Amino acid sequence: MNGTLVMIGLRRGWTEHLQFLRNRREFAGGLIGTVGIFVLVARWQGGTDVPGTHASKAVLMAAGFIAFSVFSVALMGLPMMITTDREDGALLRLRTVPGGMPVYLVGRAVSVLGQIATYVALMLLAGVALTELTLPAAPGDWLTLLWVLGLGTLSVVPVGAALGTLLPGPRNAASILSLPMMGLMVVSGVMFPVTAMPEPVQWVAQAFPLYWQGLGLRSVFLPDSMLAAEIGGSWRPLETAAVLGAWAVAGLLVAPWLLRRAARRESGTRLAERQERRAAQGAF
Repeated sequence: MNGTLVMIGLRRGWTEHLQFLRNRREFAGGLIGTVGIFVLVARWQGGTDVPGTHASKAVLMAAGFIAFSVFSVALMGLPMMITTDREDGALLRLRTVPGGMPVYLVGRAVSVLGQIATYVALMLLAGVALTELTLPAAPGDWLTLLWVLGLGTLSVVPVGAALGTLLPGPRNAASILSLPMMGLMVVSGVMFPVTAMPEPVQWVAQAFPLYWQGLGLRSVFLPDSMLAAEIGGSWRPLETAAVLGAWAVAGLLVAPWLLRRAARRESGTRLAERQERRAAQGAF
């Protein structure tokens, strides 16, 4: 991919992000589902400390909600965007545009990154203003926060793009993805210590990036006294970087191939058939 296509994709992604911010209904829905729920739960539980520490539960919840907001935008929002584009014929039209697919991929990635950055920033601001959340004081903690968020996002955005090519359609995307997403949230320790679960479940959790991103974020917000609740009694930054990096590389290798494959399989006949089915379902 040459520099010109990257710049076009960056501009396209930034334009899509601005459109998202201007869409009051979509933006408000995203805020309620992330920042709003975090504030409500933190206000409800945040007045008490994590057992054995002087850290408010709001701090633990902030790490979990930030990790899950990244996960949900990339693995729920992005796949539904791509399935919608496929159903509307956008992927079919990309076949006729030189460099269309690389520009599309960069644009979608930038749009998702913009949404995630917006949610995280607003969550931190709301946490400081409305709950007992305290922001990190050490520069090293801020550096860790940035690389964990950046690498964590890169580890799931390509996976979300790949899922978007495999789902049958936007109508069924949410129902198909919701149950696995909730299961991963439960077993990945983003809301309560993973060590409270059976050891086989702990191994399953460590196979997915949500656990490692949550671990990295907890290392930023929680005191070292909370290490007793972590696997191995360590924040494991090197392992976190290695696993998130491996997911990012694997996704970047597989997602473009799947998107090109999905675009090649599209045809005017298939698009017309889908439009007829949607029209029939709407009439019914």
